[in-house]
Amino acid sequence: MPTAAAKSTVTADDDSQSRSIAAVERAMDVLLYFGRSGHPDLGVTEIATALGLTKAAVHRILTALRSRDLITVDPVTRRYALGHAAVSLGRAYLARTDLRAMAAPELRLLAERTGETATLSLRRGDTRLYVDQVVPDQELRMEVTLGIPYPLHAGGSSKAFLAFLSDSEVDAYLDRHPLQPLTDKTVTDPAKLRKELAAIRKRGYATSLGERQAGAASIAAPVFDHDGHVVAVLSVAGPAARFKPEGSGNAQELVAAAARISEQLGYVA
Repeated sequence: MPTAAAKSTVTADDDSQSRSIAAVERAMDVLLYFGRSGHPDLGVTEIATALGLTKAAVHRILTALRSRDLITVDPVTRRYALGHAAVSLGRAYLARTDLRAMAAPELRLLAERTGETATLSLRRGDTRLYVDQVVPDQELRMEVTLGIPYPLHAGGSSKAFLAFLSDSEVDAYLDRHPLQPLTDKTVTDPAKLRKELAAIRKRGYATSLGERQAGAASIAAPVFDHDGHVVAVLSVAGPAARFKPEGSGNAQELVAAAARISEQLGYVA
């Protein structure tokens, strides 16, 4: 039978372990707050207020994080920012990021909720290509060919890439490429295309009615990386006779799915 002294030791050990775990959790909360705050640097009071901690506790945590180079401090302003060790962790995560694997659950969800084909596109130079799709169980449905390059001016996914490039990149693209039609619905007037790109940027998604493929309708939204660059595009597409790109909440579903992937890549809106 355990003695009273033994029970006391076990209880003390359990209490110590619980306190250690709680301290680690608070330190993680502080570190993660730097990632989601949207500010390049933070003060002790800001952190304490946001997380419901005392300033003394925050200061102790920051001191510990500084000792591992996870946090750095400006000696003049006494404001704190992420250190190079934290940046290295982020880069290591991004280096192993597989966009197809990351997007796969969102594609399945989009196909299930919309009843149409959900796709993932990546950019390759002045073209973009489908790299994955989830096709619904319908007799009449859209299917895309993976790996075929398409120009950046024709279709929803293509325009979603082009719209979120810088003005200089759009100018360079238009200088290099005459706007050749893929169907009789493809936008081939540079002025009209620029106007549409501005509208896409404003609302956050692109639509297409037969611009890349006759009889097809689609809606597409960009995925951004931690630097705010568009790195992929999600799209939902279906037969134009049935699928209404902006109907039944399709835009909201799509934009939300793209935002969730962007968040995983470190993008802060």
